[in-house]
Amino acid sequence: MCVFSMLGTIMFLSKLVMEMLPNIHLVGTLIAVYTLVYRKKALIPIYIYVVLVGVYGGFNWWWMPYIYIWAILWGMVMLLPKSMPKRAGIFVYPLVTALHGLAYGTLYAPAQAIMFKLNFEQMLIWIGAGLPFDLMHCIGNLILGFLIYPLTKLLTKLSKQINIVCLTGVK
Repeated sequence: MCVFSMLGTIMFLSKLVMEMLPNIHLVGTLIAVYTLVYRKKALIPIYIYVVLVGVYGGFNWWWMPYIYIWAILWGMVMLLPKSMPKRAGIFVYPLVTALHGLAYGTLYAPAQAIMFKLNFEQMLIWIGAGLPFDLMHCIGNLILGFLIYPLTKLLTKLSKQINIVCLTGVK
């Protein structure tokens, strides 16, 4: 649990550090990495991140979509073949995170429509208005997504070392 708490905190801090860049952050990259290494257990650091965002920013209407929006990216990565060849994964994982970034506003829109009583047409206008930000999100996720493979390799190696230390007590 300690490792997952640190991973969720790393996700949160990376978002804070990169806040000056509009919709460009490591959250999608880290969710993909955590999912590739820990599979179902990756939901633990993801939801630690979600709770930290709520604690920091306030549990308000804007936070509600965080409950499902990051789980969608986790699910997208989970649906990919576990044994994807390295040559394919180097490109597929960044594309998946880029697609999630592009779809972010659309995924967020149903919650907005419910909370602000928007009709379907108003929701589409809201999605259209946010498209430039979703495009920046997409490009940022694509570029940062090329860190997924090396970070996955590193975290896998570190996780094996941590498990050895925890089980044996020997460093």
